[in-house]
Amino acid sequence: MAELLYSTDQVRDMDARAIAAGIDAFDLMRQAAGSAWRQMQKLWPDAERVAVLCGPGNNGGDGLVMASLAREQGLDVTAFLMVDSSRLKGAAAQAWQLARQSEVAIKPWQDDDFYNYCCSESASVVIVDAMLGNGARAGLTGDFLAATERVNSLDLPVLAIDQPTGVNADSGSVKDVAVRASATISFIARTQGLYTGDAVDYCGRHCFDDLGLPERLGDMTASWPPVARAIFADDALEALPPRAKSTHKGAAGRAVVVGGDDGFGGAALLTAGAAVRGGAGTVTLLTRSQHRTAMLVRQPEVMVQPVDDWHALQGAALRSLLTQASALAIGPGLGKSDWSINVLREILDWVADAGAPLVLDADALNLLAMQKLAWGDLAPAEARARWVITPHPGEAARLLGCSVAEIQSDRFAAVRKLQSLTGAVCLLKGAGSLLAFPGSDVIDVCMHGNPGMASGGMGDVLSGFMVALLAQGLPSADAARLAVCLHAKAADLLAQRFGERGLLASDLPATFRELLNKKQDSLA
Repeated sequence: MAELLYSTDQVRDMDARAIAAGIDAFDLMRQAAGSAWRQMQKLWPDAERVAVLCGPGNNGGDGLVMASLAREQGLDVTAFLMVDSSRLKGAAAQAWQLARQSEVAIKPWQDDDFYNYCCSESASVVIVDAMLGNGARAGLTGDFLAATERVNSLDLPVLAIDQPTGVNADSGSVKDVAVRASATISFIARTQGLYTGDAVDYCGRHCFDDLGLPERLGDMTASWPPVARAIFADDALEALPPRAKSTHKGAAGRAVVVGGDDGFGGAALLTAGAAVRGGAGTVTLLTRSQHRTAMLVRQPEVMVQPVDDWHALQGAALRSLLTQASALAIGPGLGKSDWSINVLREILDWVADAGAPLVLDADALNLLAMQKLAWGDLAPAEARARWVITPHPGEAARLLGCSVAEIQSDRFAAVRKLQSLTGAVCLLKGAGSLLAFPGSDVIDVCMHGNPGMASGGMGDVLSGFMVALLAQGLPSADAARLAVCLHAKAADLLAQRFGERGLLASDLPATFRELLNKKQDSLA
């Protein structure tokens, strides 16, 4: 089931509302610390020594209470304070008193002391990061920077409370450095930034405890509408209708793929082949004639229509073919030549009039960025709402006229800007791919995917899956969501079977088909 994601401000407000409703702040802290302690025992049952790095706020208080619990269970525990104890206020000050009463060793953080304590040869050590939690947005300095670098230099398990120090839990970005946790435990509500961008390299395993607040505060979504959702393949499959037993290839949709300029045939061939496995009734590839033989040898189910002269797109034969298209994809291997520009223009002109669903990927996006065309001039808003654009961060940066670093510094803001600019369903690819939709403020975050997908052609295959689902009649939002989730899930299954390195884009279609058919394929 899709999980709701929130901003850090919303989570703070939930915490404050719970306290205002009569829940004692220190009791809430003890509950969170107890959950973290149980999670640590579950993950590292043989731990004998615990080094807890405690910051100035309630995150540090959580760490101090957790240190007390570990000490009461007989573990060797030292809490390293990142600030003077006089700066601890409220529940955090109560946590410090509890730690003293529990005979936890409490020391000011010093690099040598921390290193020597952690590097015992006779004890199994776990580090707990309770330094800053949601308080680290502007980058780390001073002792916090030094402590983070020291933690990362040690080959030891790390449990981060709330989030790893240095990770921005709203944007998912890291400025220079952050704690690389083995696991991260979050409380009350999940924050959106921990599941995309830089954060995926720092959070490790995700653990969560709502501390029972939904039962005590009632319907939290009424007071705090989610800003994002974590989506999974099984959720996305719910949008796929069963096929009637009388279905024929015409009723299963006609997908048209456009691309493959001179020397760039591979991308277009991958897209067309993926569209076949994605369930489209028929797939036609409009491409240079030099790619016809390769396509027919590779995938004879694909019909190939050579387009060496772009003027042919104005002819009756191709106009008739386009008129029959259920959905189109343009961009893979399209190139940037005069042929490419004119083919793109002709397809956009036709789609603007016909209103057919359209996937824009790769060079189609690059050409539109180069020409600086106003999206409102390409097609009416209602037509563009049926389009899907699929940029990676580099293409997104060109579309928005900024740097890749700016895109990655706040992927949520970037995908919202892309959606506002284009009026289309927008996919921002990358670790924790993001989807933004016309008429919705909620961003979907794909929870599948792995580093093995960092290879050529993955995006081309994704476009093929997407146009196939559009051709079968799925609304653009559902088609994009389903294609993204099953594409990434297929890659995960293949990585589990064979490993991440060497995973090819052409490996995915058969496994995508398996996943697509987890849903009942015929009416009973």
